[in-house]
Amino acid sequence: MGPKLAQLFFSALVLLTQLLSLADARNIGVCYGLNGNNLPSPKNVINLYQKSQIENIRIYQPYPEVLEALRGSGLSVAIGPRNEDIVSFATSQDAANAWVNTNIVPYKNDVSFKWITIGNEVIPGPLGSNVPAAMTNIKNALASIGLNEVKITTVLPGTALGASYPPSAGAFASDITATMTSIATILAQEDAPLMINVYPYFSYSLDPTHISAEYALFTSTAPVVTDGSLTYYNLFDAMVDAFNAALEKINFGNVKIVVAETGWPTIGNAPYTSVSNAQTYNNNLLNHVMKNGTPKRPNYIMPTFFFEMFNENLKENAVEQNFGFFFPNMQPVYPFW
Repeated sequence: MGPKLAQLFFSALVLLTQLLSLADARNIGVCYGLNGNNLPSPKNVINLYQKSQIENIRIYQPYPEVLEALRGSGLSVAIGPRNEDIVSFATSQDAANAWVNTNIVPYKNDVSFKWITIGNEVIPGPLGSNVPAAMTNIKNALASIGLNEVKITTVLPGTALGASYPPSAGAFASDITATMTSIATILAQEDAPLMINVYPYFSYSLDPTHISAEYALFTSTAPVVTDGSLTYYNLFDAMVDAFNAALEKINFGNVKIVVAETGWPTIGNAPYTSVSNAQTYNNNLLNHVMKNGTPKRPNYIMPTFFFEMFNENLKENAVEQNFGFFFPNMQPVYPFW
């Protein structure tokens, strides 16, 4: 191989490596809820995911019709049981085995299960102390069928932190510290992430006097919060790093974070909700998480799930009904994907 050909080969190899790195970095998903009476068929929904080049999907319980539609799709799946099933999993290995045998085994050869979420926002709360044992028993059940690579985790709300401003003040509330230490131990042993729901919209809309739209929408051109040597231009990073700080305080700073939900509603609470705000937030967030970590974890490109695929008309109120990227007729609420 001559020098010029070698240089061309090297350049092509570098370009390919960069492209593959970018593809790996685009670890983006969208949550798929079914709280609507006018939603398209699961088959059409999965086709829409593929057409939109969305790689990951999160579903909130094992709907058989959705799992059937996911066969052969290539989508990476985050799935969890109903919260009310957690106690039975915690107290009975047989119950955990039965759930896995019913909801995972029939699909395991055709569906790419990546995360099992044991508990959606049950910590803090009366079910929270059952999560570590339930995680262990579901992990045992998965191992028994050869799915050791599937990561077991739980999903926390922002209220799991006793404090979050500045980010380094983040700490798990005292009544859940023992539970979170047990969970973090499992996560660290399995190299699994902690999942969190992150909503700058709610923080901003509840306290616009102290939280600016620019800070919430990623449009600030100057640092808004300085925390030691770290500077924060957006609220999303500050909220995530509060969880990183909380993990550090229980000596599990090595546990990574995945954002299980984040988004912005288009209707229901003007002037905070609008198509413009939702499009601005989601566009800026997508660009941010594909390229950057947080100030505390600058080199970690964090997998992120947007909330959510469709507007769902059976949710509790107008705000909750209007987080969707698509109307139920599968037309976009605004250009995005």
